[in-house]
Amino acid sequence: MSWHSMYKSSKFRHVYGKAGSREQCYEGIPITHSVHDNHFCAVNPKFLAVVTESAGGGAFLVIPLHKPGRIDPHHPKVCGHQGSVMDIRWSPFMDNIIASSSEDCTVRIWQIPDGGLRRNMTEALMILIGHSRRAGLIEWHPTCSGILLSAGYDCKILIWNLEEGVAVKMIDSHPDVILCMSFNTDGSLLATSCKDKKLRIIDPRSGKVLQEADCKSTRVNRVVFLGNLKRVLTTGVSRWNTRQIAFWDQEDLSAPITEEEIDGLSGVLFPFYDADTHMLYLGGKGDGNIRYYEVSPEKPFLQFLMEFRSPAPQKGLGVMPKRGVDVNECEIFRFYKLVTLKGLVEPISMIVPRRSETYQEDIFPMTAGTESALSAAEWLSGIDRGPLLISLKEAYKRPNPAGLRASKRDRRTVKGIDLLENITPNTDKELLKMVFKQQDEIRKLKDELGEKDERIRQLELELKNLRNT
Repeated sequence: MSWHSMYKSSKFRHVYGKAGSREQCYEGIPITHSVHDNHFCAVNPKFLAVVTESAGGGAFLVIPLHKPGRIDPHHPKVCGHQGSVMDIRWSPFMDNIIASSSEDCTVRIWQIPDGGLRRNMTEALMILIGHSRRAGLIEWHPTCSGILLSAGYDCKILIWNLEEGVAVKMIDSHPDVILCMSFNTDGSLLATSCKDKKLRIIDPRSGKVLQEADCKSTRVNRVVFLGNLKRVLTTGVSRWNTRQIAFWDQEDLSAPITEEEIDGLSGVLFPFYDADTHMLYLGGKGDGNIRYYEVSPEKPFLQFLMEFRSPAPQKGLGVMPKRGVDVNECEIFRFYKLVTLKGLVEPISMIVPRRSETYQEDIFPMTAGTESALSAAEWLSGIDRGPLLISLKEAYKRPNPAGLRASKRDRRTVKGIDLLENITPNTDKELLKMVFKQQDEIRKLKDELGEKDERIRQLELELKNLRNT
């Protein structure tokens, strides 16, 4: 009889979690005590943002990523909201732009100066007013820089066109509070979980519910699309009050493909999916550990790999975009863990142990870059495009790309369009609209250039054929 290992061969079998040293942590942060089930933390390659405890309104800190250590108690804050801040999200396309939602029923767009804040920021670039009750969730469109979604306690989802600064669609398909929203890879579908225990797949442009699952035996809390696998994963609580995860076919939500119980703890289980490596990370609110799995479209669907353990419970977890990980250290994922009792934000790196000193292309495939694939008008008209991908190989050649400063290339003009690479802070929302419109112009010019290159190749071929005849 042949012996078969219970583990399939995997390049991520030995991934391990590594907590940052004290010099790499951010200390002295008055992390919010809000009981809202959210992360209260957002990060990108330039900044770390954390929602803080404050009196007389809502505020959050923005710290340059390269300045860890103890934070000054009087560090400037973004404090323009009238109520507590409930969610913050960095734009996936512009590292200086962050959106926030609040109990004051508004969503606000802020522009952070390159070096960080020098004084309290109270004036937002744009104030989006439309919810009648507090705005609890926000979500950026994954491929279109001008589209933002917000969900409020009024049970409505508003789609905002940031190029115009107006709400262009209201999705009113939920009878109760929306707990989570997740876009698929190209932003053509939206998955939501609701307090009414139902999972929904929605066409965000029309607001039509395409699929609906009535999870009577479970309470679904969080939902995430699993890349291009046409699968959806949910986390929730079973009828026996144990935390569990479930796999669903996004085209048939009549029953889950598979379910797996995790443990008997009570904190909300947050899922994080890395489409580049097909890895799933599970971090619970109040837990000290992070479990990670490898996902496959075939059985057994979910292969447990390992678990990062820590004695300190986490309030929330921020996730660094893939373009911000340390390629030289074979880091494939990075969390920023909020530890409320210590006022601490601790980075946790997920590392593939490799001895080779060359670029590891198999664990760093092409990933989403900072260029939007389409404009808000194109997406609203029904066009879908996947994210524009970039290679991380350049980051390997240049270990500290974030430290490079533009000098004479700070300002360029293309066909009379003024392109500002380092935009100075401005309180006028027209500035933000101009940025979104310029991104669209850049994309159109690149498309036009590509078409002309193709035409040149065709003419060269025709000329060659004529010469041969």
